[in-house]
Amino acid sequence: MVRGFPHKLRIVVSRRLPQEVEARLSDLCDTTLNADDRPMTAEQLKAAVRNSDVFVPTVTDNLNAQIISAAGPDLRLIANFGAGTDHIDVEAAYAKDIIVTNTPDVLTEDTADLAMVLILAVPRRLVEGDRLARAGKFTGWAPTGHLGRRVRGMKLGIIGMGRIGQAVARRANAFGLSVHYHNRQVLPDPVEVALGATYHVNLDEMLEHVDIVSVNCPSTPHTRHLIDARRLERIGPDGYIVNTSRGDVIDEAALARALSEGIIAGAGLDVYEHEPTIHPDLITLTNVVLAPHIGSSTSESRREMGETVLINIRTWINGRRPPDRVLPPGALYSRAS
Repeated sequence: MVRGFPHKLRIVVSRRLPQEVEARLSDLCDTTLNADDRPMTAEQLKAAVRNSDVFVPTVTDNLNAQIISAAGPDLRLIANFGAGTDHIDVEAAYAKDIIVTNTPDVLTEDTADLAMVLILAVPRRLVEGDRLARAGKFTGWAPTGHLGRRVRGMKLGIIGMGRIGQAVARRANAFGLSVHYHNRQVLPDPVEVALGATYHVNLDEMLEHVDIVSVNCPSTPHTRHLIDARRLERIGPDGYIVNTSRGDVIDEAALARALSEGIIAGAGLDVYEHEPTIHPDLITLTNVVLAPHIGSSTSESRREMGETVLINIRTWINGRRPPDRVLPPGALYSRAS
């Protein structure tokens, strides 16, 4: 029994997690797992929050205000399996005294690795070359065959200089790119010096100055369609954009037009505006690399995410504040512990 609960704590998990994580959750509480690993429907989500004390969702679960309002009186913790919480109405949960936690830090390096892979692959036209070779169209080396662009010496503009953005900057330095960034706040001088990063208070000005743009900011009402048709034009016909953050930061329809009309040279995407649906025009284009949201898809990252979920749940069970609690703007920790 925990903190006045008259029954063994009930955990509902929305998707399949690593086997060892599921086993430890099952040992900890009365745990309901999702054996077929299909994303829950809205009705299934309502049933899950209505019949659990702890709910473990993922990015595929849209926990909007309507879903949160269906929560039963026993739901006290939403322990998100993932760093981003834009799919959870944190304010609605806070209003019902439901704690929300996430798994920050553990996916930083893996997501930055993938961003760097795309930064290298798109200008060098790597995936185009792979398709050509697999189609049996490779006829041998040619002096002007399959020309790409040299990455070393390019200027990289990072939008969002948090943990992942800084990890991308460190990798970019190693490949000889100069780093520029746009962020809500300028980094401390020692961090800027260590990263060799130049701050741009004006995003439009930065886009016109750099060769490659890496999107690493979170999804918020203020960042939705931050990169629209107008800003894609500022990147220019020799520029590239990479997104490993959230799909709705870029206007996907505008991006498809920009790529097809040569407004920008290429793109690398791991996330999509209407995921899992991808804009049909993007699928037909050769100058965009499309990854299936695999930024944190390493066995190490998934295990560490599960460990963080377990730590947050165990800490809450023990009557202490979970270390990775997520609060709405202006909220105080004192509410719901």
